[in-house]
Amino acid sequence: MNIQIFGKLKCFDTKKAERYFKERGVKFQSVDLMQKGFSKGELASVIKAVGLNALANEKSQDYHLFGYLTDEAKPDKLLECPGLLNTPIVRNGRLATVGYCPEVWKKWGED
Repeated sequence: MNIQIFGKLKCFDTKKAERYFKERGVKFQSVDLMQKGFSKGELASVIKAVGLNALANEKSQDYHLFGYLTDEAKPDKLLECPGLLNTPIVRNGRLATVGYCPEVWKKWGED
């Protein structure tokens, strides 16, 4: 497994995801979205895996702006405003999840 956890420092679910992998001895790379963000390629890969709408956090204060954008413009807005993203976003190669999804991660370990 090649795990990357994209999250926010104060996100409870991001901390839970990191703890999940630590407890199982799985090495991972942790990325603070508010500091580093996604590259265009990383975001495209995650969108392909989970879909664009799963990434947007409806509770974000900027979500009202996001809803009015076209699907073509939404990825650029997510790159520009990482606070709009649901977290954690966990990648394993071409696979990805949004949120705390231990049932999916367990299957990754079985493959």
